[in-house]
Amino acid sequence: MTVHSSQTTSNNDIAAWVLMAFALIFAVKFGLLPALISGLLVFEVVHLITPMIAKRFSNKRKDNYSKLWAVGIIVFIIVSLLALAVAGLVAFLRSDAGSVTVLLAKMAQILEDSRKILPAWLLAHLPSDAIAFKELLTAWLRTHADQLQIVGKEAGRVTAHVIIGMIVGGMLALREAVVIERYQPFSRALIMRISLFGDAFKRIVFAQIRISAINTFFTAIYLAAVLPMLGIHLPLVKTMIAITFVVGLIPVIGNLISNTVIVVVSLSQSLGVAVGSLAYLVVIHKFEYFLNARIVGTQIQARAWELLIAMLCMEAAFGLVGVVAAPIYYAYIKAELRLRKLI
Repeated sequence: MTVHSSQTTSNNDIAAWVLMAFALIFAVKFGLLPALISGLLVFEVVHLITPMIAKRFSNKRKDNYSKLWAVGIIVFIIVSLLALAVAGLVAFLRSDAGSVTVLLAKMAQILEDSRKILPAWLLAHLPSDAIAFKELLTAWLRTHADQLQIVGKEAGRVTAHVIIGMIVGGMLALREAVVIERYQPFSRALIMRISLFGDAFKRIVFAQIRISAINTFFTAIYLAAVLPMLGIHLPLVKTMIAITFVVGLIPVIGNLISNTVIVVVSLSQSLGVAVGSLAYLVVIHKFEYFLNARIVGTQIQARAWELLIAMLCMEAAFGLVGVVAAPIYYAYIKAELRLRKLI
């Protein structure tokens, strides 16, 4: 749907904004964000592909069964591939080889043993508060390593939401591809809000997927190729690569999480390996920041500090799920403001 700017505001627009705000808050408040994201992902991916099919069909008649079948097959393939990818990732992270719980427990053990790795002259110059902080961090890691086992109880419900969201997104994409609707004023205003949100989602998520994939590629080269060539073999390499991609989908702070994990695990070998890992990751992310500014910044016209503030506010209001939703919601809000020429 083509978005046109307008200076006039009708009651239908106001009602659509109120309903949209309620729906977005409801999604993060009651755990429906996975369904929302998965549905939008399927919807937007289908939209990227259907123009190639549309070239073979001159109109959008309701009785155009050939196009209906063509788009339906694409929806089925996309939903199946995404479902398999999500199921595979969840299965890997819950397995013994890729368990996040095992990784956190390993990090806690490494932190406890770090005094044996660090040289005596360095330990002598460390303030006691730093050691106390390290002990607190170790206790936190151990506590959360046990608590992560509880996540498995929610995995079934979240997986069901994701699958239902993908099915709904596919059904909507299928309907829009083969049917032309004549909307009433309120419906038209609401569709405008949904179109803006979908466009914001496409811009921020697809851009972040590209950035995370690039970051994961270079990180995987370092962990799985460079270090083994030097005779250094870190534990749980596959888990760290998977975590790098998943948390890399969160702008800005995702890098901090993955970097912390890799540097701490590198301490299991030596201080030099940890410093080398940190230096390599800093170089990668210096390059990535340019990509971030070019890809995400140009897509939603937002700087890193804007996204950080949005994520901080959403985390305070909704917890971790707010951090995931913040970039998408913020991009949508900026799109609405730009449409009204307010920014």
